[in-house]
Amino acid sequence: MVLRAADGETNKHIASTLGVNEDGVGQWRRRWLDAHDRLAAATDQPKRLRAVIEAVLADRPRSGAPGDFTPEQICQIIALACETPPPPLTHWTRKDLVRETIQRGIAPTISATTIGRILKSGRPQAASDPLLAQSQDS
Repeated sequence: MVLRAADGETNKHIASTLGVNEDGVGQWRRRWLDAHDRLAAATDQPKRLRAVIEAVLADRPRSGAPGDFTPEQICQIIALACETPPPPLTHWTRKDLVRETIQRGIAPTISATTIGRILKSGRPQAASDPLLAQSQDS
């Protein structure tokens, strides 16, 4: 995206070629333009240049409250849901997962709705179009 912008392609063309939102292309273009002076000043200093590039690529802070659960807690909840439940249970319900999450000390409190949201968000999402490569056999 950034290389295409540097080659003079329009945001609209880049967006349609890569299958992304045009506003996102504009945001990345502005981000790299804003960093131009810092990048140019670090050109002869590989470690500093790397640090500047990493800073430009890093996610910007987002508005809103931080999440209630750490990524580790979310992973533990998903792993718990993948376990075979103890007898006499034959399958996990959200209420069972709430009870077990609290009992194991994964989280001090959690709702059945939140368990459902975590498990729903944990599903793998397939890209609608292949973005990285396309088989030559097709």
